[in-house]
Amino acid sequence: MLAHPVADFISHSAALCDAVLRLRGSALADELGRIACAVTNSATGHYIAADSEASVPEPEPELVQLRQDIVFDQQHFGCFIVGRRTPYSEAERQHLASLAALGASVLQVHSLALRSSHAYVQVEAQLQHQSQILDQIHESVLTMDLNGFITSWNKGAERLFGYSSVEAVGRNILFLYDDEDMSFHDAFLEHGGRLMEVRRKKKNGDIFWASLSLSQLSDVSERSIGLIAYLTDITERKQAEERIHHLAYYDALTGLPNRSLLTKLVDQALHVAQRSKLHGCLLFIDLNRFKLINDTLGRAVGDELLCEVARRFRAVLRDQDLVARLGGDEFAVGLFDIGQHFEASTVATKLLDALHEPFIIDGHDLRVGGSIGISVYPQDGSDAETLLRLADIAMYRAKQGGVDDGDHITFYSQDMNQGMQERMRIESGLRHALGNGQLMLHYQPKFSIASGKIIGAEALVRWAHPERGLIPPAEFIPLAEATGLVVPLGEWVLETACAQAQAWKEAGLPPVRLAVNVSAREFTAGLPGRVLDTLTRYGLEPSWLELEITESTLMNNIDRVIGIMDRITALGVTLSLDDFGTGYSSLSYLKRFPIDTLKIDRSFTTGIPDDANDCAIASTIISIAQQLKHKVIAEGVETLEQLAFLKSSGCDEVQGFLFSRPLPAAEFEAALRVNWTPGSDERAA
Repeated sequence: MLAHPVADFISHSAALCDAVLRLRGSALADELGRIACAVTNSATGHYIAADSEASVPEPEPELVQLRQDIVFDQQHFGCFIVGRRTPYSEAERQHLASLAALGASVLQVHSLALRSSHAYVQVEAQLQHQSQILDQIHESVLTMDLNGFITSWNKGAERLFGYSSVEAVGRNILFLYDDEDMSFHDAFLEHGGRLMEVRRKKKNGDIFWASLSLSQLSDVSERSIGLIAYLTDITERKQAEERIHHLAYYDALTGLPNRSLLTKLVDQALHVAQRSKLHGCLLFIDLNRFKLINDTLGRAVGDELLCEVARRFRAVLRDQDLVARLGGDEFAVGLFDIGQHFEASTVATKLLDALHEPFIIDGHDLRVGGSIGISVYPQDGSDAETLLRLADIAMYRAKQGGVDDGDHITFYSQDMNQGMQERMRIESGLRHALGNGQLMLHYQPKFSIASGKIIGAEALVRWAHPERGLIPPAEFIPLAEATGLVVPLGEWVLETACAQAQAWKEAGLPPVRLAVNVSAREFTAGLPGRVLDTLTRYGLEPSWLELEITESTLMNNIDRVIGIMDRITALGVTLSLDDFGTGYSSLSYLKRFPIDTLKIDRSFTTGIPDDANDCAIASTIISIAQQLKHKVIAEGVETLEQLAFLKSSGCDEVQGFLFSRPLPAAEFEAALRVNWTPGSDERAA
């Protein structure tokens, strides 16, 4: 047998490699069997793969069969089986062995390639799967290298920022910042696992708030190669937080800081003032005449007036000065970088000057003034609450010192605090007196000028303090008005007066009208029902009762007030308009009020008959009352000359010390029984 040429063997080797690369299954087996036949000059040749289910063919009896296993690095890939009629030479056996060795090597490499390709496909599929997951989640996810250059950008980031991945990848993360301090960038890159709230910028220029979480991005050796950033838009939450913060710390009407924020800011400013050795002042401002405007023209006008006052205050103050609205018509101003405390009076004057120009609101020419109390740091206090409380005390003193609602500025002093403590003691004592039998009623008789007989009395409350004795009404009635205690006090007066009238009725005395004063706070829709219940409970005819109301009561919602008055007069109870001429009532309204009597204030009767103005006013009131078919009573009558003038002017009734001081119930009952007349010996008692 001829030796197999080298060229032919190389050719067959190339064919084997090509077959392994191109063919699979039976086609590969047939081609490798053919190459084995060619290499060994055999009549038959087969390739049986190791994982093949094909059986080894039975050899023909006349053929010599040669088998060669295909093994590489202990890995078995199958075998070659060839056969022919003549025996095989050693060279042919070597050729088949070499072919098997080459085939094993090629098959092993191809097997590795297939496994690698399969693994790559699996990895690629997994990456594609993960990419789809990243793109579908709502959260924005991006990665960057250690220098802050973006290396990946998911669909969530595209939706959030408006940049596509093509536009974002490769750019430095700083292009998304909202002009933040760039020194933050270093810390941003150095630390993973951070959670923070940041402001970022979209492609269209919009600025938004985002929750940012950072994690380390590592390679297979666990070395840091960058960061993974997770971002979520939290703009709506931040805006909601800002709205809540604004509601908590700012006045909804004027937009100024409220009391809570004022306290925080003042305490912060005081720390700075302490370090800088500066003085600080707190100004407490209360508007004069605001309540009258608000009650007369309504809340809408009052609110607009407060807003305009706030704007004027802000305009005359420096940027570093603090102005706040405390509530109602009260404001506060903080000054914390002044060298001397008296500089605060200059600022206070500017604030009052800002109120001098009239406010034109809804066609109304409105004028308000102010009373300002000032407390000083550090001499008066070292914290916001103390300074505010003491400034409030000083403001109250400024208001007390005012004349005709004038503007006044007062610095806090220790005696004010003592006075305020006394005021609080009186308030506390009055609350105690209401429930512990310390109050009583005195009755000041009313006389008919024509007959000189008692026709009624005004019920006046007195406070018999167990330690201080009889406390004058001037000390506790204004306090009751200011604190709201006037309502339970008024209820007690009505109840006690009706109980006394019922006792006099049972004693057989003729009906006399007992006048009970009703404050503006009491004059509500529930008043007629309360009056009816009280009269019914004591079995008392309405002719025993008269309610005295002041002009200021009538100026709050005229139609509502008239409706309440109509319900009262429908009960048979008469109404008297107290202190007429001292308020601001309109004559066009006066004719609509269902009142029985006008009462001339003592401030007008005092100057009669020497003061021409007082005489003119009293005469005019009497004339108006006569035209409107109302009776007239003058209070504070103390001289016969006053009585003579009033009688000649047509006044119907009088009360005053000329006739009698207010009397305890027993003394008034005695007076009724003897039916006092002017000039009797008892009038001077």
